[in-house]
Amino acid sequence: MAEKAYRSVAKTVSWRALGTLDTIIISYFITGNLVMAASIGSIEVVTKMVLYYFHERAWNKISFGKIKEPDYQI
Repeated sequence: MAEKAYRSVAKTVSWRALGTLDTIIISYFITGNLVMAASIGSIEVVTKMVLYYFHERAWNKISFGKIKEPDYQI
């Protein structure tokens, strides 16, 4: 079953929120500087959302691992 583009957008945003929080926490532990950690997180949130969206859409176009639903006609 194919996914609509808005589903990919919703998944992108929710995944990035979680991923960015993770990046900020890791960056804070490494740098010890909350401003630096937030800066790193704010840069990667945009770039990774764009990359994830196109990654999702590309995977949606290939049939690898998908099961075709039967086409029932009455």
